[in-house]
Amino acid sequence: MVSAPTVVVIGGGWAGLAAAVAAARAGWRVTLLEASRHWGGRARRLQWPDGRGGSLTLDNGQHILIGAYGATLGLLEQLGVPWHRQLQRVPLMLPRPDGTGLIPPGWATRLPAPLALAATLLTARGWGWGERAAALGRAARWMAAGFTCAPQATVADLAAGLPPRVVDELIEPLAVAALNTALTKACGATFLRVLRDALHAPAPAGLAPSDLLLPRGDLGALLPDAATAWLARRGAALRLGARALALARRNGGWRVRLADGTALDADAVILATPAPEAARLASTWADDPVCPAPEATAVRGWAAQAKALAHVPIATVHARAPRGWRWRWPHPLLALPFEARRAPAQFVFHRGAAGAGEDGALLAAVVSSPDPSWDGDRKGLAAAVTRQLAAALACPGVQALAAVVERRATFACTAGLRRPPGRLADGLLAAGDYVAGPYPATLEGAVRSGLAAVGVLRGDILA
Repeated sequence: MVSAPTVVVIGGGWAGLAAAVAAARAGWRVTLLEASRHWGGRARRLQWPDGRGGSLTLDNGQHILIGAYGATLGLLEQLGVPWHRQLQRVPLMLPRPDGTGLIPPGWATRLPAPLALAATLLTARGWGWGERAAALGRAARWMAAGFTCAPQATVADLAAGLPPRVVDELIEPLAVAALNTALTKACGATFLRVLRDALHAPAPAGLAPSDLLLPRGDLGALLPDAATAWLARRGAALRLGARALALARRNGGWRVRLADGTALDADAVILATPAPEAARLASTWADDPVCPAPEATAVRGWAAQAKALAHVPIATVHARAPRGWRWRWPHPLLALPFEARRAPAQFVFHRGAAGAGEDGALLAAVVSSPDPSWDGDRKGLAAAVTRQLAAALACPGVQALAAVVERRATFACTAGLRRPPGRLADGLLAAGDYVAGPYPATLEGAVRSGLAAVGVLRGDILA
């Protein structure tokens, strides 16, 4: 009897979890390693002191899915996650605290996504007819061009000539949310690809591809808990606190040497770690004297490409509103007027029940790519954000609970960027939102990369 092939997945974030589930479904025996003490990588739950002797369950970042994220929603479906209940559907919008901004009229939410966007632009609150016509005309031009542009074009190039208000209240918030990169550097082609999928990609019944899907609970409950439980039921070996040190060939397969002195042999290895760690591990094989020279050269080239990626931090300031304060808006998110030092957060999310006045209503403010002057000053950043929230939301007394900074939250999705491919060598694959693909650093990009790595191992996808 032929035994099932074996794979070691190194990294327990969303890319690694997706790869492990896909491999197990394909009949592989899976070992999943995670160097830290938690699953989920950069999209996970945190336990944080509440300042009153107890603790709060928070997220390390405020992540959003959209209806076009077919790979992620399909994975949740396979795992039996009731995502219709765990994700709150919100039509694509960018409302501001003062009532201006992009808010689709109720009747437009029943239209196909392109028409809903057109209706939203035509009814944008606070915009003049010239601004509305300019935004609609530019969107029509992008659509007529098939949502493509020159490889070196930036989002700023795509927005050239638009009225400042359209850039400030439409283009920049969308680019920040999707690419986390300054307009003058952000990749225009990737921006258009995300926009194309948000308007035209298939979506599950009851959703538009442009719909925003906001987690109702913590991120751990959305994927990591379900994936690890599913894997455990199918006999996968799940190991937290297991750091991989080096890779080597062994009997036609691979050997993974661990920090505890043990080693694992497998037919294949998937590196689902952040890019710098994947580059380090890949280099241990390239530097092995027995590594064939052509393969060593190729793997070193891959590692150099992965290490060359610039990374962008994202800070999330979790705050608690005072007793009696009410979230007055019908939507759970707001785009905030932004200034790098005085008002550093671009978005705020209400994490409690909409309109509730209960003591302790939670807010999560997102600071994408904080100004470098905030480096190492979480306390100062949290203070600036709470002042911003107090003024923008008329919420005096709002209290910062935690400032969580993911220093390598995303890669800088710059124009013309060359990302490393998913295949390094026979049986050695990489998965992560940074590998070559159509999406920026998103949960969907991570999940797709994990599924693609297993597709290569199975032969379904050509490397």
